[in-house]
Amino acid sequence: MLFTSGLLGLLYVVFALVLFYFLNVGVAGMLVIILVLAGVQYWTSDKLALAASGAKIVTPEQAPELHAMVERLCAMAGLPKPRVAIIPTDVPNAFATGRSPKHAAIAVTQGLWRRLEPQEVEAVLAHELSHVANRDVLVMTVASFFAMLAAMLTRFGLYAGMFGGYGGGNRNDNGQNQVPVWLIVMVVSMITYAISFILIRTISRYREYAADRGSALITGAPQNLMSALQKIASGITQIPQQDLREVAGMNAFFIVPTNWRQQVGELFMDHPPLEKRLAALEQIAREMGQAAR
Repeated sequence: MLFTSGLLGLLYVVFALVLFYFLNVGVAGMLVIILVLAGVQYWTSDKLALAASGAKIVTPEQAPELHAMVERLCAMAGLPKPRVAIIPTDVPNAFATGRSPKHAAIAVTQGLWRRLEPQEVEAVLAHELSHVANRDVLVMTVASFFAMLAAMLTRFGLYAGMFGGYGGGNRNDNGQNQVPVWLIVMVVSMITYAISFILIRTISRYREYAADRGSALITGAPQNLMSALQKIASGITQIPQQDLREVAGMNAFFIVPTNWRQQVGELFMDHPPLEKRLAALEQIAREMGQAAR
């Protein structure tokens, strides 16, 4: 993960240098833009995720069993208790969000609560709490920020080319046509976005493996998460496509994406293949001296 993050950081340094050179954007100006956009994304990540999923915060009186599970797991993991939310959908799934352990929220769907046994729900909650403990929202926010900036500049470059934007049709001192600045920026931005897209998904897959391991260590029962993952994946296949499309925007957050069965290369997946996650958990079970069921 450190190697992948290093490659991503190097890519972003090159990208920033190209912007400084061709757009004549001062360092101070670029820093202001970056800090403002990153700050908005960072400080509102939990609110945006909860709103996008339709999750509703519930009190201990409204969901006593769920709150009791979260409290027990937080005590075992040494974490402050996050806000607890329920998503009104039959799609079995869960996610965690928040910029830090003190400003986190954990959400489960009604479908997950109905389909899983209590020990399996605990394993899923422990997975999500591991994301909170590892500050994965912060990690992915930092990792994806320049990718979003590259995507924005690609659009601006496209619009500039279409409507006669900056740098088009310039000639140098010898009267030769110069490559338009908008074209250079657009091409570099497209390359940056394409490479960062792959690197970010690599980091995301490692984050899922780490959260799976965290769940196994917190609960001491990796077989419960194995069973939960299998039930969630199986349950998703039984949900009507219309319902799946309604929550598809949360796939990057969910413990199992709703499109997990799609035939795409692992390089482009933000979650590891289910069979690899189960194999990794089985190995953890062996390390803990348990027989995975």
